[in-house]
Amino acid sequence: MGLQMCSSSSSSQHARVAAWVLLPLLCFSMVLTRAHGGESRKVYVAYLGDVKHGHPDEVVASHHDMLTTLLQSKEDASASMVYNYKHGFSGFAAMLTADQATRLAEFPGVISVERSKTYRTTTTRSWDFLGLNYPSSHTPASELLQASNYGEDIIIGVVDTGIWPESRSFSDQGYGPVPSRWKGKCQVGPDWGSNNCSRKIIGARFYTAGVPKEYFEGEPLSPRDHAGHGTHTASTAAGSAVGQEAASFHGIAAGVARGGAPHARIAVYKSCWSKEGHCPTPAVLAAIDDAIHDGVDVLSLSLEMSENSYGTLHAVLKGIVMVHTAGNAGPHMQTIRDTSPWAITVAATNIDRSFDTVITLGNKQQIVGQSLYYQGKKSSSSRSSFGDFGCLRSCTAEVFDGAQDLKGAILLCNDQREALFPAAQYLMDRGGTGLIIVSSTTDDMRPVTDCEGIACVVVNIDDAERMCQYSEDTSSAQAKIEPAGTVTGKEILAPKVAIFSSRGPSVTYPAILKPDIAAPGANILAAKQDGYVFKSGTSMAAPHVAGIAALLKVLHPYWSPAAIKSAMVTTGS
Repeated sequence: MGLQMCSSSSSSQHARVAAWVLLPLLCFSMVLTRAHGGESRKVYVAYLGDVKHGHPDEVVASHHDMLTTLLQSKEDASASMVYNYKHGFSGFAAMLTADQATRLAEFPGVISVERSKTYRTTTTRSWDFLGLNYPSSHTPASELLQASNYGEDIIIGVVDTGIWPESRSFSDQGYGPVPSRWKGKCQVGPDWGSNNCSRKIIGARFYTAGVPKEYFEGEPLSPRDHAGHGTHTASTAAGSAVGQEAASFHGIAAGVARGGAPHARIAVYKSCWSKEGHCPTPAVLAAIDDAIHDGVDVLSLSLEMSENSYGTLHAVLKGIVMVHTAGNAGPHMQTIRDTSPWAITVAATNIDRSFDTVITLGNKQQIVGQSLYYQGKKSSSSRSSFGDFGCLRSCTAEVFDGAQDLKGAILLCNDQREALFPAAQYLMDRGGTGLIIVSSTTDDMRPVTDCEGIACVVVNIDDAERMCQYSEDTSSAQAKIEPAGTVTGKEILAPKVAIFSSRGPSVTYPAILKPDIAAPGANILAAKQDGYVFKSGTSMAAPHVAGIAALLKVLHPYWSPAAIKSAMVTTGS
């Protein structure tokens, strides 16, 4: 099949495009199977510092010369090369044995050689909560939005899982021509044509070299986002305004959805693959290098960076504001891993919005939990009904094995969410209608975000004890769950640092205070494919800061990244 796609006699343009995309993967697969003295080859990244040649082609040539010297063969050097970093900094990624990597590190001019790592990927109300109001019939636009003309013509680069161009959040209606300073390109693929780029999405690239095959297995090789993460973050940073009639999650959290800089342009760099968001360092570095060349103003990486990335340092030296995530390893101290002083590292908070869900017990006692439960349009009844209620210490498969029929039942799992998704599936398969999860905080709704086909509600520990006491004292306990309602306002304590957000100080560099700033990252509604969904994480917080950085860039075009970072860190409240 691979040989057929490489054939020049094919009349199908689609096949030719696929061939050019898949051919490098075939080559790398062949290289992977080769060995040097019985030792397998892996991807290593060599960093050489600043670019020391006038033209990118000369930089690439110097990389090949160095690798040829190491491998004693031009052919082997060419076959081993994965990426050349030639715009913002000098370096390359190559397939090497451990011994070859050690010897390469001793070459003159080589600063470091490191084995490839894999990073992981870590809105109606949130912008109003930050005081960045969009104009409406009862509220004028905020002063910052007006003064910056909504981020007009600032280019925000997003290194993530790609983008879904058909989303309303990326409409280019009313946009002028693409800024003349833009040097990027629109890379096509099987499910992405040149027409998928626009005056809003002005560039799109994707990176597959050096990415393990299993990460993109079954996914077309293109900038299109099949995971949903990159679309969500891009729309949060720079999404065009979408009215409340279209922007909600089945009626929950309805409002105008838009990015912080709704008139900014978006450049897409797909370096992360699979639904889990695996982002190998060679691909991320290639994206940063291209972004420097292309001319982005702000670069948002919703990834958990694990060290001081020299790629991001060179981007900042070129005047690009770099925004990173703090990570999702909270609430323990010293869990932050990114310590880059030149980047803005963002923690996550909640906002002044909750999704109150009333649980009524058979004794008329009412408990208010949090959920995203809604009744579909095809629901046979507009009212919830009572069902059998019980408490379980554990919700493992063994517990459900003996229960064949749980029609209408509502169960409370008292095992602190450890078996949530299997439990929801077990219960639904047996006709159950509701699952109640116990948590130390109801602000963290990540356990119920992806719960479908059944009502999943988070309650605190005290309320769970009251419910279980009722169940013990009653021979035939009953309960019913009402659909969630959206509540906003000052009665909700916010902002609070989200329980999942990584804390400082860094174990490696405790003198560098991180995170730098916090932004909304809990229960954020933003685009995914043709709809809108909730996601939580510092991945959702970082694009909020990227959007504000874009607005400041319009107001102060000559401010350095450090000045923009300082302005935000010292005035945020």
